[in-house]
Amino acid sequence: MLADLSPLIAATAQWLTCSYPSGDNAMDRVLSEVQARQAVTVAAWLRYPTSMDAELVVMAGPRGSARLDWVTGADGGAYGPEADAAGGLAWRTWVDEVVASWAACLLTDSELADTAVAALAEGRHTSGAPVDFRRLVAPSDRDRRAAALLRHPDLLAPIAELHREGLLDLLASGPALTA
Repeated sequence: MLADLSPLIAATAQWLTCSYPSGDNAMDRVLSEVQARQAVTVAAWLRYPTSMDAELVVMAGPRGSARLDWVTGADGGAYGPEADAAGGLAWRTWVDEVVASWAACLLTDSELADTAVAALAEGRHTSGAPVDFRRLVAPSDRDRRAAALLRHPDLLAPIAELHREGLLDLLASGPALTA
């Protein structure tokens, strides 16, 4: 059984949807969140393919969102000390920078998303239960409109470029994903 990556996945998806918000209506927010969560899940499963990897990140904790905030220019204001003093930002310590970067790559490159999801097909994370990443790999026009900022290649480029090479290297290596 793999360690529970859900706090990391939830926090990183929340960081993406806060940084690249959807439209004002509830359906857009939900569709955007689903796409972010699917991209983050694929990225997290690629980043932490074994039980040991997952257990180590859960035990040590990810690096948090500080560098991501700095890159996007969100390192003050609503995310600053005032909000943290109110106790509303503890979730940000569970944001994984590499996972966020890889998710940004997947959200902005459909071929890369297809390759990443295919790479997971033989992995331990997907064994035992069917997993559907349809909104990530085959988003409808409605999905794309709802997550226009979240899927905008120019807007996500600074985040995607942080760790794109690592993702490409991992996907090129292939068999290491099923170890």
